[in-house]
Formats: sequence, structure tokens, C-alpha cells
Amino acid sequence: MNLLASPGQLRASFMRWALVCVPAAVLLGFLSGTTVQSGPENPWFAALVKPAAYPPAQSFAVVWTVLYVLMGLALAIVLSARGARGRGPAVIAFAVQFALNLAWSPVFFGAHLLTGGLIVIALLDVAALATTVLFWNVRQVAALLLVPYVLWLLFATYLNFALLQANPAMDGAEGNGAVVRYTI
Repeated sequence: MNLLASPGQLRASFMRWALVCVPAAVLLGFLSGTTVQSGPENPWFAALVKPAAYPPAQSFAVVWTVLYVLMGLALAIVLSARGARGRGPAVIAFAVQFALNLAWSPVFFGAHLLTGGLIVIALLDVAALATTVLFWNVRQVAALLLVPYVLWLLFATYLNFALLQANPAMDGAEGNGAVVRYTI
């Protein structure tokens, strides 16, 4: 029995995995953010003092969409590498880092935990770097697709830290930052 696949079979396998992984990554990322009203429309977040390096708010949706597409493609490449040494641990590492990725928005935006968000994103940094190394051992192009993600995570970690430094009183603050008026 021959375990080697033809180039056409390899392309078909990658395409099947990509058709599942890319939409799943984008959809799960979208749901993680929208269920907790992440972004500038969140009143608690809008009230935070932003660091000077904070990019325009509209850039986040574009950047994250591109990064989720790249993550989905990288995962599809690794999943289609049937029989490759290290494939299993690489997929497990991806799942761990992706779970941390999806957990960050509910912790940061949903629970208003700047410190909690910083802890989650620091763990995510380590997990994403480990995933990149493990992907490199399976398929180098998959690891290269994760490099922009890792770089953005490091920048996001800085932003999370800077937001905590500038807004210590808002860490875990109750409410949504909206003004409440009571009339008698």
C-alpha cells in the first residue's frame, strides 16, 4: 500500500480543510467579539484612556479578519499534512491558543478585567509562539502564516498593558460606563 498522495490529492485535501477551517476561525472570532460587544461601541471601553500607539478603531475588524483567515489557512495546511511527524501536537497547540484567543474578549470586554485580559493574552502569546514552532516542524509555510498573528498579539499585549497602566481604576469596574440618571 502506498501512503504517498499525488499533488492533486494533496491540493484537494488542503482545499477541503481550508473550506472548513477558514470560515470556522472567522466565525468563532466574530462571535467571541460580538457576544460581549467588543470594540469602541462598548461604553466601558470607550471610557478608557487610550495609549498614543492605539490604532484607529476601524482597523481592528480588518486586521482580525485577515488574521483569522491566515490562522484557518495555516491550520488547514497542517491538517492536510497527513502522516507528518508532529502533526498531532501542533493541532493540539493550535486548539489551546485558539481557545485562549476566543477567551480574551469575554475576559477583557465582557468582564472588564484589564489584568485578567493581560494574563490571558500573555498565556496566548506563549501558546501562539509554541504553535508557530510546532507548525514549523510540520509545514514551514503554515508557521509563516502565523507570524503576522504573533506580531499582532505582541502589539495587543502592549496595548492591554498600556490600558491597564492608564486606567487602573477601571480594572474590573462594574457597569458599562454609561451615565445613569435617577429621578424622584
